[in-house]
Amino acid sequence: MKFIHTSDWHLGRMLYGHPLLPDQEHFLSQNFFPLIEREQPDAVLLSGDIYDRSVAPAAAIRLFDYTVNRLAEMGVPLLSISGNHDGADRLAVGAPLLRKSGVVIAATPQSCLEPYVLEKDGETVQVFTMPWMDVHTARAFLGESPDGDRLRTSHQCAEQLIARMQQQFLPGACHLLLAHCFVAGSALSDSENPIFVGGSDEVHSEAFAPFDYVALGHLHAPQRAGKNARYSGSPLWYSVDEEHHRKSITIVETGANGISIREEAVVPQRWVRRLSGKFRELLQQGKESPSLDLVDITLTDDGPVFLPAKQLRPYYPNLLSIHSQWMMRRQEETPFEAADARNTSRTQVLTRFLEDVCDTQLTEEDQSLFEETLRELHLREGGKAL
Repeated sequence: MKFIHTSDWHLGRMLYGHPLLPDQEHFLSQNFFPLIEREQPDAVLLSGDIYDRSVAPAAAIRLFDYTVNRLAEMGVPLLSISGNHDGADRLAVGAPLLRKSGVVIAATPQSCLEPYVLEKDGETVQVFTMPWMDVHTARAFLGESPDGDRLRTSHQCAEQLIARMQQQFLPGACHLLLAHCFVAGSALSDSENPIFVGGSDEVHSEAFAPFDYVALGHLHAPQRAGKNARYSGSPLWYSVDEEHHRKSITIVETGANGISIREEAVVPQRWVRRLSGKFRELLQQGKESPSLDLVDITLTDDGPVFLPAKQLRPYYPNLLSIHSQWMMRRQEETPFEAADARNTSRTQVLTRFLEDVCDTQLTEEDQSLFEETLRELHLREGGKAL
């Protein structure tokens, strides 16, 4: 049989204040559904973090609702689990009814013991689900008392859950697992919450040994995790440091010869890119070839640049952030402490601003005009003459 493995859609996500829902709609319409139509899979495996937050925005919910209905119309079962970003209870509404229509949304511990069975041309595939859950929730489901010491880590809980799944294995069947967790030794990116990775929250890949293939979600870089487990990665770039990730959708095929895997590259509506160079060079480059990509810019000029974002944004309308190497060096060399600010006159503040931002000096004429203006403001506010 053939399966499409994807994860970490994070519907409704923002990147530096830029809404990514248009990019996610583009991914579904121009990458995901055309792949479904071409490959005709037996099911889609969606391994968690469907939404970017537990209370998802209405537009994100509508997009997922459209996806579920479109897959149902195409006759392709959707087997999905909740991730740490999803609101499990909200996601699980109507799950028993949806399951009868080939839409599995596994968001509770009990769902670990409710495999979905597919049969085709004499082949049987059992798909188990292990949604994200904290150790406390897993311990309670497994019957560990609050003062027990048998299950202290995610790995220990995963081992016990998988042992119970094994008791339901059908002889001769191919066994798949959807899981949302951090597998020890995997590569992270900036967009993944460090609260949910590392330490007691990690699972060792050996726990997945009973399965033929484990469709993982949680980490955004496509990568293997042990012999039989794989992160499909997020379909889009959700932090600047993911710039060099090769985003893709994983195609998994089962058969008499075992498991085969191949990747389908994602072509996005907008790329996430880092640009670095002199301000004038980047400005000229933007004028000659304006870019709609989501860009993070670092200026390498030897001095300050006046309002660089305002000047660059017409040609880089999706500018995420801008950094100045000169400013960073200056802050390291001459930190402007709050205590220093309290002992600095307004004229000295103006002088520093003109030097650091405008790259100019305060003339005697400018200083006289500035001090006269300060005196007038002081008198207007009811103060005595300076």
